[in-house]
Parts: sequence; structure tokens; C-alpha cells
Amino acid sequence: MEAKATHRYIGSSPRKMRLVIDLIRGKSADQAMEILHFQPKHASKDAMKVLRSAIANMLNNEEASRIEASHLFVKEAFVNQGPTMKRILPAPMGRAYRVKKRSNHLTIIVATKE
Repeated sequence: MEAKATHRYIGSSPRKMRLVIDLIRGKSADQAMEILHFQPKHASKDAMKVLRSAIANMLNNEEASRIEASHLFVKEAFVNQGPTMKRILPAPMGRAYRVKKRSNHLTIIVATKE
């Protein structure tokens, strides 16, 4: 059995989020929570929020009422690119530089060990 949680339109670039998500893919849920808790990167806060949601979704299933959180692991975790906002930054000599503010969509799927 598995459960899924998604957080869309996160205000950081997908490249920065992937650095954090690659650390927890395939780990047990408890170990992944510890890794994210002590990770200094800002993206780890959003990743921990989604992981907690996926664990809660699994525990709230009617069929999975007897499952403990210690028996779960991160089956899949992936980051997709969200919309990019284009902004203008003033530059020297009357020019303007374009700034791309990227966003991402994070999906985490947890499953039971069988």
C-alpha cells in the first residue's frame, strides 16, 4: 500500500530542491525525517512538510489503520518544474536585465515495507 502527497508552486528552483530530495529517496520514513530535520538547506522545510503529509495520508487510510510509521519508507520522491515568473532588474546605463524566478512541484510517495 502507498500514499502520496504533493506540494505545488514552491518558491525555490527545482535544482535546489532536488539536492535535498535526493538525500531521502529510498530511506525509511523515520530516517528521512531525521535527515530533513538536520539539513541546513531552506528547501528541507518544504520537503519535511510534504513527507509528514504523505505519512499522515498513509495512516489515515481506512485500510491502513494498523500500520505504524516505523514500517514506512519513501518509495518515490521527485521534483518537477513549476511556472517561471519573469522579472526585470535595473542595470547600468539604462538597461534592464531579465530575472527568472523559478518554482517547483514536489511529490513524495510513501509505501509499506513488504
